[in-house]
Amino acid sequence: MGLVSIIVVTWNSARDLPRCLEGIRSQTHRDLEVIAVDNASSDDSVSFFERVIRNDTNRGFSAAVNQALAVARGEFVLLLNPDCFLAPDYVAQLLPAFDEERVGAATGLLYRDSGDGVDSAGMRMTRTGRHLDITVAPKERTEVFGVSGAAAMYRMAFLRDAAVDGEVLDEDFFAYREDADLAWRGQLFGWRAVCEPRAVAHHVRRVTPDVRRELPADLNMHSVKNRFLLRLKNEGAYLALRNAPFELTRDLIVFIAALTIERTSLPAFAWLWRNRARVLARRREIQRRRTVSDRALARWFR
Repeated sequence: MGLVSIIVVTWNSARDLPRCLEGIRSQTHRDLEVIAVDNASSDDSVSFFERVIRNDTNRGFSAAVNQALAVARGEFVLLLNPDCFLAPDYVAQLLPAFDEERVGAATGLLYRDSGDGVDSAGMRMTRTGRHLDITVAPKERTEVFGVSGAAAMYRMAFLRDAAVDGEVLDEDFFAYREDADLAWRGQLFGWRAVCEPRAVAHHVRRVTPDVRRELPADLNMHSVKNRFLLRLKNEGAYLALRNAPFELTRDLIVFIAALTIERTSLPAFAWLWRNRARVLARRREIQRRRTVSDRALARWFR
């Protein structure tokens, strides 16, 4: 089926890497290359790899993935979080999904490593402007809006087609929602995403809404910024009007929260204003290249 480039981005990930790498080594599909990018870890993450791209500073997940993609040789690319552990046939089960027309992205069925249910069976969108993981396991291969970046396989041709300004993942996102941005762009450009439940992995999800107040302030700021950045780039007029009552209500809640209980996220709005010219230029490029209408995409926003 061809070479698969597995990209692992590390940032103080040493505690998870032994199990992650064991899952990679156990894959029944053997035509693999592993590309690691380390974002200035202070632990010994880099010691787990024979070859690793080392950054002097934390450049963020998107930039690190783009670095790896620049040297990847595979026909397919698997983005794998260090805290995600693959069943031995994960890659082998996903590859046949790409035989379907215009499938650019595929995910397996990700279970919570805690054992309490499904972590992700793909991505769904809401009319409030949120993207959420599907937590109900499909019985057969199912089309989804997009795939979670924890264990996402992509066709390299899709990634090249989706690149804007030379970036496959938009580096403005830094952390969070970059997978939703890529998924939305893929839908606009006429690509499809699927979940193949026969491919199984386990994910240790440490970032959840209930621990938000324990997270570093800069990460929460990026989360707020990226909520708006995602729509500014990808949402057309029809969807914006259709979803406005739901999106604007939640936007108001987010803004009030930033003014009151999470003031460290206020710089998100200043960032959006300072960088509006670049954001709008990328929006124009995406909307110029789109081949699918908002009316056709409306079925995904529920």
